[in-house]
Amino acid sequence: MDKMTRYRQWMWVGITLSLLSTMCTMQASAQDAQNLDDNPCSEASSCGDCISLDPRCAWCEDQGYAEETNYPRCDLITSLTNNSLCQDIAFPQTAVAVEQNDPLSDAGEGPSTEAVQVAPQRIKLKLRPKETANLRVSVRQARDYPVDLYYVMDLSRSMQDDLDNLKDLAKILAQEMGNITRNFRLGFGSFVEKTVAPFINTAPESLQQPCPGCEAPYNFRNHLPLDVNTDLFSVKVNETSVSGNLDRPEAGLDALMQVTVCKDQIGWLPRARHIVVYTSDDAFHFAGDGKLGGVVQPNNGECHLDPVTGYNTKANEYDYPSIGHLNFRMREQNVIPIFAVTSTNVHLYQNLAHFIEGSTVGTLAVDSSNVVDLIKDNYATITSRVEIVDNAPENLAVRYVSRCLNEAPRPDSRVCTGLRLGETVSFDVSVEATGCPETEIQKFSIRPIGFDESVEIIVEVACNCECEAFGIPNSEYCTNGNGTLSCGQCACNAGRYGKLCECSGMEDAGTFFRDKNENTASCRANANATSSVVCSGRGECICGECVCFERQNANEIISGRHCECDNFSCERHNSELCGGLDRGECVCDEKRRRSACKCRPGYVGNACGCSTSTTACLASNGLICNGRGRCNCNECTCDSPFQGDTCEVCKTCIGKCSSYRPCVECQVYGVDISPAECSKCNVAVVIEKELPTVNGSSPCVFPVPEGSNNCSLTYSFVYETLNNGTILVHFEEPKECTGGDGGGSGTDGKGPIIEKDASGSEILIFVVSTVAVIVLIGILLLALLKAVNVVRDKREYDRFQKEQKNAVWEQAQNPIYKQATSTFINPTYGK
Repeated sequence: MDKMTRYRQWMWVGITLSLLSTMCTMQASAQDAQNLDDNPCSEASSCGDCISLDPRCAWCEDQGYAEETNYPRCDLITSLTNNSLCQDIAFPQTAVAVEQNDPLSDAGEGPSTEAVQVAPQRIKLKLRPKETANLRVSVRQARDYPVDLYYVMDLSRSMQDDLDNLKDLAKILAQEMGNITRNFRLGFGSFVEKTVAPFINTAPESLQQPCPGCEAPYNFRNHLPLDVNTDLFSVKVNETSVSGNLDRPEAGLDALMQVTVCKDQIGWLPRARHIVVYTSDDAFHFAGDGKLGGVVQPNNGECHLDPVTGYNTKANEYDYPSIGHLNFRMREQNVIPIFAVTSTNVHLYQNLAHFIEGSTVGTLAVDSSNVVDLIKDNYATITSRVEIVDNAPENLAVRYVSRCLNEAPRPDSRVCTGLRLGETVSFDVSVEATGCPETEIQKFSIRPIGFDESVEIIVEVACNCECEAFGIPNSEYCTNGNGTLSCGQCACNAGRYGKLCECSGMEDAGTFFRDKNENTASCRANANATSSVVCSGRGECICGECVCFERQNANEIISGRHCECDNFSCERHNSELCGGLDRGECVCDEKRRRSACKCRPGYVGNACGCSTSTTACLASNGLICNGRGRCNCNECTCDSPFQGDTCEVCKTCIGKCSSYRPCVECQVYGVDISPAECSKCNVAVVIEKELPTVNGSSPCVFPVPEGSNNCSLTYSFVYETLNNGTILVHFEEPKECTGGDGGGSGTDGKGPIIEKDASGSEILIFVVSTVAVIVLIGILLLALLKAVNVVRDKREYDRFQKEQKNAVWEQAQNPIYKQATSTFINPTYGK
């Protein structure tokens, strides 16, 4: 192993030891911080506040507990149970009770004649704030489950061929749906437009017949409520004719809203799958469009169908519904739409489907000839997918994990696909109370989209303790009846405060305090800031003075006027508090109002980690840090390029000539360093006429110091180490004059050094090679980045040119623009 390899090994060992030391110190500091901050309970002043702070907090209801032990009543449950001083502990726990759990079944299989597709049906939870309860919901799509299918069609003039084909396919549609389920009902409705300008032609003759052979325009009409007699569907479709309007978008959303909310007129069964097939060849109007026709009142989401004629009687009074409002009503009534639209409008309705839960979109042939297959395929898509939703309030966070057949559990998923009728999937549900609600009991439901069944969840969030309801007013325990004894502590009457209401609210200055929380200014670190924590959160304010809490560890003491200090949270050195008892102790710094280390003589620093001694800095020559560094905390900080404990190692220097030069020159010539420093040199100089050979080393050559002789003269010496550690220097008197100014190969600029260390060239090669590799890598990375930018810019420019070539511009005019001037001819003029 050569010197270079040993150098690298020792370098990595030093780095590793430094990192380990830093990590140990950080871990110890973090552990102290955790000991202080991991107990959030002590700030609570009542039992209800205590159990609301953290699920780990518990309240001691014993009388005299806080007064006799000086421990906080609200503490971690582990602390209260471990100290064995509290007997009556309030610690509400999470409870999950399944109140109804009928098994999953098809119609007629279970105790009920109806199918059960969701289990359980009702669950009651008892939670504390920030606590989570876990439960499981199972879903199974029953076979032969009732299906209500309502066909709502756009009957504007452009749908004439679609209506003709539907008349031919009506019986086939009824037969195909009958093959899917034996419990099937079918209904039919149509829509055109609001009967106001500019949506239709309001001329009297156009209001009666907008086009040859057309019906009078209308908004929506319920032709056939849901009925098991599917032959009626064919009859009603054949009796229907198209109508006409002016603009392209239709009143489809008006129709969907009425179909959804008019449960009685449409005839939706409460326990059935509700499907609406929506067919159109154009876009739809939505909220805000009605203002063009003077219809400004927002859609109220209520039913306005005439029970006799089936027409929407309020279409011209209420605007079109918004998409969000329609989705809300459809989700509320468990209605799932299938949008069967022509290819030119598929993208539009796909965007609409993103905002309507459970909806699907299919491409309708121009003449609707594929409508039967389209309905069958989309119905299969709907029944092969289960997605659950909930209506939980804001203070309840609900998360899901799906368990779909043989798949692995998927966190944050509430969807299962690829299912067949009769297959069961489940969802793991976690419910967390994020805070205290306005009402103690809350309800919400979890249900699959399109199902009329759900799981009812009743949640009781425990934000109050039971003992708070059984307080004893004017209890003698509270200093002669000056308070109410509740949950083991006193709630003081007006004008009293303190643990036992022993403090009067009348102060010398005449200020009257109505309760114990008002006279806390003197117990706050910042008396003018109401946000400042009372007694630093580690004590209780009694009669205007802080009484600090006691720790479970008797050796750990909280102190200070505002309990701001302690003897266990000071900085650490080598994982020990203040470096250990021999270096310092943790005390209260009254000026800075915090705990700080008080170091013993001989040590300084925040953690007493710095020694003022210099014994470890003395080099073998007797100099501090060999005269090549500074002694900090009894450790040498060496000047470059010197290293080692006492700066006696110089891996990049050529030999040790420069190290011994000051001592040689001060002893021979009396220069370079002071006499005091010179006396400390562990170097013995012997003047020789000729230099002897010592261990085969080359002599050190330097110019004679200025003022001693001609500066062009040089002197030489060799050195060796004796058994007692003394450095013996053989000094040869100057023999020749170089005729120069003393320049040479020395590393310190004072003269030439002829001796060379064998490792110097290796180190130089290593440094140069490393720098070269780093520079080369940087150049390659810059070149690669430049190449990527050039390619990306070229692609963007090519695409820009292509778009310019393909751009097609046309002149358009605002359809509602009206000229500034109008000309009218008076028919009676000149008569």
